Amino acid sequence: MTDLISVSDANGVRTLRFNRLEKKNAITRAMYAALADGLEEANTRADIRVVIIAGGEGCFSAGNDMMDFMEAPPHIGGGETPAVERFMIALMGCEKPVIAAVDGLAVGIGTTLLLHCDLVYATNRALFTTPFVNLALAPEFGSSQILPGIVGRAVASEMLLLGAKWDAKKAEAKNLINAVLPPDGFEAAVQEIAQQIAQLAPGAVKTAKMLINLPPEDIKERIVREGGLFAEQLRTDEFKEAATAFMERRAPDFSKFG
Repeated sequence: MTDLISVSDANGVRTLRFNRLEKKNAITRAMYAALADGLEEANTRADIRVVIIAGGEGCFSAGNDMMDFMEAPPHIGGGETPAVERFMIALMGCEKPVIAAVDGLAVGIGTTLLLHCDLVYATNRALFTTPFVNLALAPEFGSSQILPGIVGRAVASEMLLLGAKWDAKKAEAKNLINAVLPPDGFEAAVQEIAQQIAQLAPGAVKTAKMLINLPPEDIKERIVREGGLFAEQLRTDEFKEAATAFMERRAPDFSKFG
């Protein structure tokens, strides 16, 4: 695993951090592979409840490292699985909640990867841009479908056609991110949010994330699906602990579940 992606685990939270500030955290094939490894392992470990993807102070990621990119241009779905596709699959398939912590520049896939995170927080110095067409390229990572679904077709075209730059205030207003937080204490605040999730019942969290990310279906079918899963959760030890804690007027302890 390259040292350009740092991995740290603490109190049920795994943090994957871009560690290449001198190159504005531009992402190489080795970095994509390391991100994929970190996500895949987190998905299999019961002691890891949440994943944070973060950059460094003042810079999240400038997107692809163009020199590395041109050495072996990826062909998503073209047969072999390039490292960037492995990362995409790992992020989309992660059953644990993934939180992005964006401080500073988020270019290209530095923005489109956020569309696959469960929660996104940014500082007021964050800047989001997807200049694919400006580089004579096409949108990637499902952004041409997901972004219009979030912000609307016309507004999405600002980013995907014009390569517009959105500051954190606009990104929050357009629902690209959850909230803008002050730079001072930013990572501690994101860690606190992650800890809130890490203390919840992991099975219930996994089920909720799965439901949220399912494609749209007939609402009656969704209600039936939710009802079946609700009934399953009622039979779990997680629910027994939650109910017992409620009756005993104490906080539930879900640390033994996973």
